Amino acid sequence: MKFAGKVAAALGAVVALVAVGCGGDADGQPDPAGPRDVATNLDVPWGIAFLPDGAALIAERNSGAIKHLSVSGTVNQVGAVDGVAARGEGGLLGLVTVGPTVYAYITTAQDNRVVRMSFDGAALSEQTPVFTGIPAGSIHNGGRIALGPDGKLYVATGERGDPDLAQDPSSLGGKILRINLDGSVPPDNPDPASPVWSLGHRNIQGLAWDGAGRMWATEFGANRLDELNLIEPGGNYGWPMVEGRGGADGLIDPVVQWGVDEASPSGLAFFGGALWVAALRGARLIRIPVGADGALGDPESLFVGRFGRLRTVVAAPDGALWFTTSNRDGRGSPRDGDDRILQYQP
Repeated sequence: MKFAGKVAAALGAVVALVAVGCGGDADGQPDPAGPRDVATNLDVPWGIAFLPDGAALIAERNSGAIKHLSVSGTVNQVGAVDGVAARGEGGLLGLVTVGPTVYAYITTAQDNRVVRMSFDGAALSEQTPVFTGIPAGSIHNGGRIALGPDGKLYVATGERGDPDLAQDPSSLGGKILRINLDGSVPPDNPDPASPVWSLGHRNIQGLAWDGAGRMWATEFGANRLDELNLIEPGGNYGWPMVEGRGGADGLIDPVVQWGVDEASPSGLAFFGGALWVAALRGARLIRIPVGADGALGDPESLFVGRFGRLRTVVAAPDGALWFTTSNRDGRGSPRDGDDRILQYQP
């Protein structure tokens, strides 16, 4: 068993969530610095990416629109991504900015793909395909993209409801991909001819690196167990042979696992010495302390049920966490002002 599996075994069985309550602190008392609205009345905000001036771009899954959130709090639409086919879980998903260049992960009628645009401060340019051919469907499209500490683009994909794709090394589905910013394959990938960084994934929507450069990913389970995985180059994470920990040779077990009704983990961020998970079905924000050696502390659940389904969490330039609701995604119960982005200073 590889390193991540050993860490998981050392941590023992399922890690129980410690409920902190609906907006309280660890003692259950009201939190005076609790979340506040940054933006409201959004249409399924999925990706958030920050610009050099501290403003943010927001991807709306269903509309295909990209909106600009200024530092002063003004929201304006600055473009719409062409070719977005918003069906089921697909649409305009992850966003990454590299200076004025914007990368987006989108579902089209043919595939999932990464496209590139530029932003001049007022509007987005026409898009250019960077990486195409990722399997698409009405479910399990993955969608998170992230810029790694190495300057490479990491792309989280799903198996579109066809579990066998996750174990097929020739398929781009059910994988984490690592590509150069121009879409080419880095020669130091596990297979220099392949963008595949890891395989055996069901549906990943969260990618983050901790302070020591370790890569983590959240993964949706099927019927029993959701996962937080420590990602190794070339690692096989077991789907569909295993859901949660299986202890099988050659497969890497999750470091943390939850019952699916507790989590459905989507977005992932590293902030303040902890990993933060945005949970959809679990309707909570989860904090998991990370030790210098990579060992994890007990997860804590915050704001359980207070804001509904949570999709994305990011460390913002203003020194706080931002997280989004996903109550207008067809599975939630919208509230006044939904969907929204909230700012939280732990």
